[in-house]
Amino acid sequence: MRIGVHLVKFDFDGGPGAIGPTVAAFGAAAEEAGLDNLSLMDHYLQLEFMGPPDGQMLEGYTTLGFLAAHTSTVDLQLLVTGVTYRHPGLLAKIVTTLDVLSEGRAVLGLGAAWYEQEHQALGVPFPPVAERFERLEETLQVVHRMFDGDRTAYEGKHYRLGGPVNSPAPVRRPPIMIGGGGERKTLRLVAKYADACNLFANADGGPAAVRQKLDVLRRHCETEGTDYDAIAKTILWSGPIDPADEGLVEHLRGFADVGVSEVHVMHLGDNPVGFVQDLGRSLVPAIHDL
Repeated sequence: MRIGVHLVKFDFDGGPGAIGPTVAAFGAAAEEAGLDNLSLMDHYLQLEFMGPPDGQMLEGYTTLGFLAAHTSTVDLQLLVTGVTYRHPGLLAKIVTTLDVLSEGRAVLGLGAAWYEQEHQALGVPFPPVAERFERLEETLQVVHRMFDGDRTAYEGKHYRLGGPVNSPAPVRRPPIMIGGGGERKTLRLVAKYADACNLFANADGGPAAVRQKLDVLRRHCETEGTDYDAIAKTILWSGPIDPADEGLVEHLRGFADVGVSEVHVMHLGDNPVGFVQDLGRSLVPAIHDL
C-alpha cells in the first residue's frame, strides 16, 4: 500500500517567516521517510473544525510548486481541487505546469467544492450543488482534452473554450483522482473519467463501508464500460495518527483486503517534519508491505 501525508495546517512557531523553511524541510523529510505522495487542501480559509478561519493557510498550487523544487520523488496534489475556484482551462494549464516542473509528479485531485464560507469571504460564486456537479463533469471533460493535446473547441453548458492549447505537454499525463463517496453522482464520474477515487476512511465506517462504496463504483464501471480494476482505490484517514502505533497497520490491512492501494494520513499538529520522520522510522515500511 502506498502512503501519503496530507498537510492541513501552517501555524508553525515563528509566524509567516517560518512557513517556507518548514514546508521545505517537510518535503525533504517526507522523501527521506519513503513517502509516496504529499497533498494539501484546496482551501483559502482554515476549516472551522481544525482552527479559526484566520489561521494561516496557503494557496494550494503555489505551495505544490514550491514543494516540487524541494522534492524529487513524491507525487504532488491537492486533495482535492474545488471545481469552483479555477476555470477548467486554466486548471489544466496549472496542473500541467506543476507536472513539467516536477518532472512528471503531478496528480489532479478534483471535487465539487463545499466550503461556502470561504466562497463568500473571497467573493467566489458558490452555485447550487447540482450546478457544481455539472461544472465538475465539464471540467473533467476539458482537462482530459487538454492533457491529451486535443486543441479542438469545447462547448459546454457552463464553459466554452475556443482552442485550448496546452504547451508544453505534461511529462506524465497527470492521473485524475475524484474525491468523495456520493453513490449517484460522484462515483459515476469516477467510473467515467477518473484514474483514482478517494474515500473518507473514518467517516465511511471502516473497510466494510468502503467495500460498499467500491461495489457501487464497480456497477458504475459496468454501466460506463470502463475498467474497474484500472481505477486506484485510495482513502483519506482523517483521524489522529500516532506514528508509533503499529495497530494502525493492522487496521489498514482491512482496507487493503477490500482493494485500497493508497492511504493519505493527516497531521493535525504543528510539527509536520517530526511527524513524517516518525512515520518513516515506524510505520512506512510496514504499510508498504500491505
